[in-house]
Amino acid sequence: MNIYIGVALLSVVLSSLSQVLLKKSSNEEKSHWIFEYLNFKVIMAYGTIFVCMFLMIFAFTGMYYRNGAVIESLAYLLIMVFSRIFLGEKITKRRVIGNLIIVIGVIVFTLNI
Repeated sequence: MNIYIGVALLSVVLSSLSQVLLKKSSNEEKSHWIFEYLNFKVIMAYGTIFVCMFLMIFAFTGMYYRNGAVIESLAYLLIMVFSRIFLGEKITKRRVIGNLIIVIGVIVFTLNI
């Protein structure tokens, strides 16, 4: 496997985990509005997203942009799965249909028509 694709996949997994961490933080009650933005989970999530940005910049130096768009769309599926695992959210029929539409769009995008 190409190292650049591996780095892009790592970036997508980390950014998906950080999105779930942000959602977990938003579900918690805070004593003051400022702590909605200045707490450990939010700072870690945004820091991870910042690192992911540099990982993707590195990944794009060695792979086609088309591949990056396909790999980035994996985040929608991962967020749904991670939300189920870490937040206990239900995977509804509506979410599955939405993710299927995204996957079909990615397939059509990569067909080179």
